Amino acid sequence: MPWPSRKRDKGVGADKKEPDAKIAKTEEETPDKEEEEKSTKPPAGSSKSGWKNWKKTKESDSGGEESKITYCHWLLKSEPESRLEKGVDVKFSIDDLKAQPNQTTFWDGVRNYQARNFLRAMKLGQQAFFYHSNCKEPGIVGIVKIVKEAYPDHTQFDQKDPHYDSSSRKENPKWSMVDVQFVRMTKRFIPLSEIKAHHLAHKEDGGPLKNMMLFTRQRLSIQPLTQEEFDFVLSLEEEKPH
Repeated sequence: MPWPSRKRDKGVGADKKEPDAKIAKTEEETPDKEEEEKSTKPPAGSSKSGWKNWKKTKESDSGGEESKITYCHWLLKSEPESRLEKGVDVKFSIDDLKAQPNQTTFWDGVRNYQARNFLRAMKLGQQAFFYHSNCKEPGIVGIVKIVKEAYPDHTQFDQKDPHYDSSSRKENPKWSMVDVQFVRMTKRFIPLSEIKAHHLAHKEDGGPLKNMMLFTRQRLSIQPLTQEEFDFVLSLEEEKPH
């Protein structure tokens, strides 16, 4: 196991009602710093105009048809800064992923039921944003792809692992993981604050980020994205940072 318990999913401080236990690399009981960001509205027109321009492009590409609301992409949170959990450093940045053999690793340590179910729904070849969380400036830093679908997370049976679960049985494992491989860095860092500005504007004008789970279920370390959400966020890498 090259990197002990890399993705923590206690729900990055997930809802207290959830029997979580990790933080997919960033979901701990420790409040995620991204949660502390102020909910200031974006400058008038800045996000809305971006959404309108993006919408015109998408409509010209698709004939103006509305896409079905299905989840086919993901956002994976991971902690890029050192933090000890039961004596183990749970840091795992995108640079750590790039340093792995074949730039591939297993996404272990998820102990939140909803996040686990999202892991189990992932399909081979689907892409996900790699999101740095619980750090000074959280945001999207790169793209990974699913190279192995869900299988039992071995760390749940390892008594020395911070995410050991004594209630899980090998004949019926509670927790799963997938394998992910580095695809590329985004052309620039896309900070949470910028995504939030668009989310707030889209809530008013019906843009693609209006229901983005990054803001409706902030604490989950594994989050699904619609095609529209993924495409819009990815388009931000082409824009100059505000």
